[in-house]
Amino acid sequence: MTAVIDRGANSPGRRRFIADATALGAASVVGFSRTAAAEPPPETTKIRLVHAPGLCLAPQYLAEELLHMEGFTDVEYVRDWTTYPGSAINEHRADFTQDAAWTQLSSVESGGSTIALAGVHVGCYELFGSKGVREIRDLKGKTVAIPSFGSPDHMLLTSMLAYVGINPGKEVEWISGPTGADAVALYLDGKSDAYVAFAPQGYELRARKAGRVIVNIGVDRPWSQYFCCMVVGSREFVTQYPNATKRALRAFLKAADICALDPERAARMLADRGFEPRYDVALQVLRELPYNRWRESNPEDTLRFYALRLREAGMLKSTPNKIIAQGTDWRFLTSLKKELKA
Repeated sequence: MTAVIDRGANSPGRRRFIADATALGAASVVGFSRTAAAEPPPETTKIRLVHAPGLCLAPQYLAEELLHMEGFTDVEYVRDWTTYPGSAINEHRADFTQDAAWTQLSSVESGGSTIALAGVHVGCYELFGSKGVREIRDLKGKTVAIPSFGSPDHMLLTSMLAYVGINPGKEVEWISGPTGADAVALYLDGKSDAYVAFAPQGYELRARKAGRVIVNIGVDRPWSQYFCCMVVGSREFVTQYPNATKRALRAFLKAADICALDPERAARMLADRGFEPRYDVALQVLRELPYNRWRESNPEDTLRFYALRLREAGMLKSTPNKIIAQGTDWRFLTSLKKELKA
């Protein structure tokens, strides 16, 4: 299902959003730089982003007014809650989004049109286990609920199992409900021994004391060393509109800085726009996720790490080097790191 969010140009929420974004944009770390002002304008003034479940996508929602500052006059959010965000790009319905590093690997190998431009943050997934499951190795011979085979949840846990020496295809029983929402229900009903929660689900399950957190990829090594979410763009857009691509990526990264610098105001902006109406939930997630990691970690290392794990598990056939060569373009990130003093 595809729809466009009604941005409500004259709504009070939008007016407050603009005021808050402008105030935050005045901060030196996210302000519109002299370098940006001196650059050529974007080759196109229209850009399509994805609206999908998950608060880890906050930067692309907060980027709207920053994109206007970059010269985009038509900023559209395409709603897609049926698959992973990058699928909207592969289906030519969107130009940019944030997506999980491991789904980007799968997209590239299958001939998709997404291309990775930067890492954003770590920590949006938590692996929960029921009684008797204290670590990943305890899942050998156990049952795990997933939304679907090949889903981001399935791929992440597959990489974890492979990392500790468990054969995901033979030594774990995977179950999937008719819809993605049924996976968590299977876990809560005791029909699954583990579940991979995606923010803000982890916050909600912890509040319900629904089992224990086995792995939080935001704090537990080696997962915490690698990005979960990356900015990906349409190969066609990136190739045809390099100026617009750099400006769009700058808006994403500045929006990530907003999340890191002022999570209270960012959470209020998300609530006002309806991306997450529960202010307290939004604030908790924004405080937990390190949105400034784009300045520190190497996105290529992330893709290599997960490509190796998924290749061990038989979910990828291509070598990490081949996927990185075909599915990444770091030149914009390299330039922006210098400009934004990352």
